[in-house]
Amino acid sequence: MERTLVLIKPDGVERKLIGEIISIYEKKDLKIVGLKMLKATKEIAEKHYEEHRGREYFKELIEYITEDNICALVIEGNNAIDIIRKVNGDKDHLKSDMGSIRGKYSSNKTRNLVHASDCIESAKREMKIWFPELM
Repeated sequence: MERTLVLIKPDGVERKLIGEIISIYEKKDLKIVGLKMLKATKEIAEKHYEEHRGREYFKELIEYITEDNICALVIEGNNAIDIIRKVNGDKDHLKSDMGSIRGKYSSNKTRNLVHASDCIESAKREMKIWFPELM
């Protein structure tokens, strides 16, 4: 069993897509083991996106993720990381499979609805940031 982090970003929350997105994960036989609604602080957002610090889009990324509520999830299942990343689709909506979350609902490369950990190491690091109580 693998655990990973998913963030439904402010645009997904604002557009009332939380239930739809969670339903897609559950239909892939993945289990929600942690869930919370919160407004990310700048400190937490900067820690989460640490590897992007110094890049031209870093400030915009932090402003976006902290602008309003997000829904943070820990999801568990066999091959959870790969399944979720496939279901989410490419961060560029123009490259996303039309059946993916981003392919169906996103129309912007930055405001792309969801974040998912890209590997086991990232998942562990990110879950410690957002769900220290589960670690």
